[in-house]
Amino acid sequence: MKSRFKTCMSWREKLEKQQEPRIVNIPPKMVKRLGKGKMLIPKPLDVDALIRKVEKGKLVTQNQIREKLAKDYNVNCTCPVTTGIFIRIVAEAAEEDLRKGKKQVTPYWRVVGLDGSLNPKFPGGVKKQAKNLEKEGHVIVWDKKVPKVKDFEKFLVKF
Repeated sequence: MKSRFKTCMSWREKLEKQQEPRIVNIPPKMVKRLGKGKMLIPKPLDVDALIRKVEKGKLVTQNQIREKLAKDYNVNCTCPVTTGIFIRIVAEAAEEDLRKGKKQVTPYWRVVGLDGSLNPKFPGGVKKQAKNLEKEGHVIVWDKKVPKVKDFEKFLVKF
């Protein structure tokens, strides 16, 4: 008997799922935060490609990723919700690849919060992200609720 449920997609399949970026009007519920105009709904591979450009020792924020994509597509902004989801997919796909023995993966751990904070939703949580960043020479400050990269502003990439 066939299952009525589809098999789960791997993170890699989610990352590489064929889809086109979409440009939409900024939804009314987001206008207060983002303003009026056009908003990009990116594709996961666009987010992955930008994170891959972040060199060892450098960092990037989700806002920088969104701003670069918006500029590239000539729109007012990039959707913060889908961008966040796609960053998570990038991270999970990278870890999936590492488990399969791949050596070069997208350096998702270089994505930090607007204030330099680490991401608890990444695979392995903030401890694993901190370990990866420390290997690249960053100092992590643990005296707050959310660990942060010390002087992270000095290390932000310029797209």
